[in-house]
Amino acid sequence: MISALPPAIEHALDRPADPKAMLLATLQAVTEALAADRCFVHVRDPDERVFENLCWRRHRNVPDTSTFGWEREQAWEHDDPMFKAALACAPSIFVEDVERADPALLNADFERAHFGHRALIHAHCCDGDVLWAILQPAVFDAPRIWSAAYRALIGAVLPRLLPVVQARVKESADAIRKVLTPTGD
Repeated sequence: MISALPPAIEHALDRPADPKAMLLATLQAVTEALAADRCFVHVRDPDERVFENLCWRRHRNVPDTSTFGWEREQAWEHDDPMFKAALACAPSIFVEDVERADPALLNADFERAHFGHRALIHAHCCDGDVLWAILQPAVFDAPRIWSAAYRALIGAVLPRLLPVVQARVKESADAIRKVLTPTGD
């Protein structure tokens, strides 16, 4: 069990800033702490099934998963076993090699088509049995063994991330409403 988060993550989560800025700072700090190439958070309104992705990447050649605001979720759980597990608030998933992962755990074709990473953490940020976010650090060039220390770090970050994610959804209520009630222009 981890006793304290790295100072950069603590600072990102403790600083008085708007939730989006806190999330972006946390993504950078988590990416650096894990020596990853990219980290994104899939922030979602669980009642309305809308989401926004915020992303931080170490290099410009790493794909950016950011969305431009809020969007309706698709029924990804039909093609993506990890998303299905996340919706069920199953334990976070640590994939060491997308190319060798159990097909019951991961749809490698889906991962290649949408994300391009080689190894990832699919960390489920839940409040009880409700999924609020997925934190997804990833590497691209080679498989990665996610050590006990990395796993503990993710386990310590998720409960600290939850209130920031919930605040982001709350402050975005008007933007979410616009996604749900398009003007038809």
